[in-house]
Amino acid sequence: MTGIGVVGAGHWGPHLIRNFDDHLSSRVLWVAEMEDRRRKAISERFPSTTVTADAADVFNDQRVDAVIVATPTSTHASIVRDALEAGKHVLVEKPIAHGLEESVALCRLADEVKKVLMVGHVFLFNPAFRAAKEYIDQDHLGDLRYLSMVRTNLGPVRTDVNAAWDLASHDVSIANFWLGAAPLTVTATGGSWLNEGVHDVVFATLTFPGEVLVHIEASWLNPRKRRLVAVIGAERMLTVDDMDLNEPIRIYDKGVVEPVSDDVADTFVGFRNQIREGDVRIPHVTSGEPLRAECDEFLRRVAGGGDTLSDGWDGARVVAVLDAMDRSMAAGGVSTQVARVG
Repeated sequence: MTGIGVVGAGHWGPHLIRNFDDHLSSRVLWVAEMEDRRRKAISERFPSTTVTADAADVFNDQRVDAVIVATPTSTHASIVRDALEAGKHVLVEKPIAHGLEESVALCRLADEVKKVLMVGHVFLFNPAFRAAKEYIDQDHLGDLRYLSMVRTNLGPVRTDVNAAWDLASHDVSIANFWLGAAPLTVTATGGSWLNEGVHDVVFATLTFPGEVLVHIEASWLNPRKRRLVAVIGAERMLTVDDMDLNEPIRIYDKGVVEPVSDDVADTFVGFRNQIREGDVRIPHVTSGEPLRAECDEFLRRVAGGGDTLSDGWDGARVVAVLDAMDRSMAAGGVSTQVARVG
């Protein structure tokens, strides 16, 4: 039985506590949370778990094998470092840390103390995104041209990190996973209206090897909640709509044929002749709770189960892209190189 300590019981923390406490191979022994109201709520909901305001209580308990970090991003680095130095395996919510240098340092520390460091990029455990990866890997879409990724909602508004670090971090992890690489360059721009210096919306274009483009729109200042990705290939196109729980994936057998001569293309008939219309297929996707799959994967790793989709170095590569976005925005939207990590 793996002893679990959770640090942070805000928005996401209770979901993590539930998954690890209601598991055949783990029990949540401690929850550390600074806010009185949240500690009281956790004590009532999980009466067998000891609740504290001091994370040191979690780190000092030898029964605790692994620590789950679900605190604001700006606090990740210090908490993860303390947990690793205390000899604990760590699952930290995305992003791994709020800075590239400290992210790399955490990965090196985990390697040094030989402990699992995993980052909670939960969409990598989403059945729809896993299925889309298979279609891409099987070359079902043909040569990839670009990805369009939209992630918007009205709130929650952060003050410690911008919309790229909070929202686009999901899409960067997905793009890296699907394309099997990290981007080479980033061009980004954004706007800050609610809190000075904190971007409420970020538009970024990533250039991957093979000249594959990925465009990301991330905003917590939008009236509609959207989680939509389009993958454009030379042969077919694919969309994943995470808001559609029943039919998240659609595959479009359509595209543009070789252009005809300009004098014909400038007519309606000529325009229609350039478009290849085919069937739209909606494949069945097995349902499942991505967070549960992520927690299962972490426990498997702690038990010695080999590599994972989202280890610390994968998380650091995501941070390298977010860092390049920040540098691009600070420089007025210029193309910025992404640091190589690992």
